[in-house]
Amino acid sequence: MRERNSVTSIIISYLSSRWGRRTACLLATFILGSLAGCTGDRSILDPAGPAARDVRLIWWVMLGFATLVLIGVTALWLYAFKPRNVVRTPSQERRIARRWIVGGGIMLPVASITALLMFGVPAGQRMLTLPMSEPPEVIEVIGHQWWWEVRYPGAEGGEVVTANQLVMPAGEPVDFHVSGADVIHAFWVPRLGGKIDMLPGRVNKIRLQADEPAVFGAQCAELCGVGHAHMQLHVEALPRSEFEAWLTARQEATLSELSVADATYDDARDAFMTHCARCHQVAGVSQGGIGPTLSDVGARATLGAGVIAMEEGAVSHWLQHHQTLKPGNKMPTHSDIETDTLDALGAWLEALSP
Repeated sequence: MRERNSVTSIIISYLSSRWGRRTACLLATFILGSLAGCTGDRSILDPAGPAARDVRLIWWVMLGFATLVLIGVTALWLYAFKPRNVVRTPSQERRIARRWIVGGGIMLPVASITALLMFGVPAGQRMLTLPMSEPPEVIEVIGHQWWWEVRYPGAEGGEVVTANQLVMPAGEPVDFHVSGADVIHAFWVPRLGGKIDMLPGRVNKIRLQADEPAVFGAQCAELCGVGHAHMQLHVEALPRSEFEAWLTARQEATLSELSVADATYDDARDAFMTHCARCHQVAGVSQGGIGPTLSDVGARATLGAGVIAMEEGAVSHWLQHHQTLKPGNKMPTHSDIETDTLDALGAWLEALSP
């Protein structure tokens, strides 16, 4: 006990000194500065929808409560080890011990859980897919190792399917029906709300809303294999009229016409049928279903589920270096294919931009 009191005295002495106060100020400045940097397209502290604002409120309440508990426990710890000349009887010590057990072991956890439920239940209810007078847009999202399949079953003219990009209408609730094709993934758009697991054989549902047109980042939030960190999703909210136009441009007939419109890509299409068609779908050309559909790949913001930006020559670069850029992905290396052929394939795929 004497040694512990000595350590406590050293700590108290340091915190009371000028250097101790400076250290505390620097630590507080660092923490506040770190919080100020919590912005960007994947920040829960920069919400862009009603559900995300609820999540942010809960986060701040929990941070504030945890900070108060930390300060209180630290103060009690310092007080407990403060040297004093007090002699208590065994019954007095038992009574004090019972007070600590009731206060710190029962009342504090009960108060914490009650406060969390008071804020958490209404926030969770907002994200439930409850019936509405006018049914919201439904978007299906399926997680694969390590890419995203996105389906629009309610599109006029037939279902629209794309990959590694999610376009949604802004200013209205959207129901997301999510599942996993192989292992457990998690759908999470931090600026729009909470995450939800994507389970094989089960469809989970969550309702989110973007206040206004914007671009958001999303990320698989469940460790799903070696490519987990490279499983990002580009999310874009558009005005309703632009969203409808986006869907119309991706109807099967339109994409089929686009894929065969330019005869200069005939050799590239032949190469695609030889090397890629068994795994990838291109409307009007192939029906492969193992990898992501490529029918509108030229219009996407990124390649490889967020690995590299889509720009001129990006597809050819991806085809030549994809196992380096995204180790472990299921597409085989293309060392047996001439570079000129890969360049032609890349140019054709980049032209598939509705």
